[in-house]
Amino acid sequence: MWDSIQEKQKAFEEEAVTHMDALYNSALKLTYNEDDAKDLIQESYFKAFRFFEQFEPGTSCKAWLFKILKNTFINKYRKKVKQPEQVDFNTVESFVDLIKDKNYDEDEALDDGIVNSYLSDEINEALTKLSYEFKMVLILSDVEGFSYKEIADIMDCPIGTIRSRLSRARKMMFKNLLKYAKKEGYYQEEKD
Repeated sequence: MWDSIQEKQKAFEEEAVTHMDALYNSALKLTYNEDDAKDLIQESYFKAFRFFEQFEPGTSCKAWLFKILKNTFINKYRKKVKQPEQVDFNTVESFVDLIKDKNYDEDEALDDGIVNSYLSDEINEALTKLSYEFKMVLILSDVEGFSYKEIADIMDCPIGTIRSRLSRARKMMFKNLLKYAKKEGYYQEEKD
């Protein structure tokens, strides 16, 4: 596919690296921890680069990356793997150079990402009450704006299941946030 590692790196940078902020924001919502979110993103991007030949040009790279993020989250964080994977430095050296951007101010970007990705405490608390399947579908749909088909591809389940989970997730969020919404004046019950 590519004649050199440099061509692969350039293609990966153009297709995949541009979605890093969106993936980080979602990883932060899944892990509720900056360090865990960074680890999740790093491992997801490593896998994406390693298997970039499997990405089909012309399809949604963002959806492909979210699928990798989801699978990595399930494998690494939900199952609480005790032993870290051993990686040969020589195989990742070129990838590390790729994601190092000399003009990128990490502290400034991280602060912006944190401010943009944190929702109110009440919303975060309501999200924590959802199971992984409901939370992931809600984030992919309502935060990231993926279509039902893209979410179904990412989650490896039928579109009908996605619609059902999304509907149930929204109802659970409504129930979890009803008291807060009334207190803040966002919701008023209709009077007959």
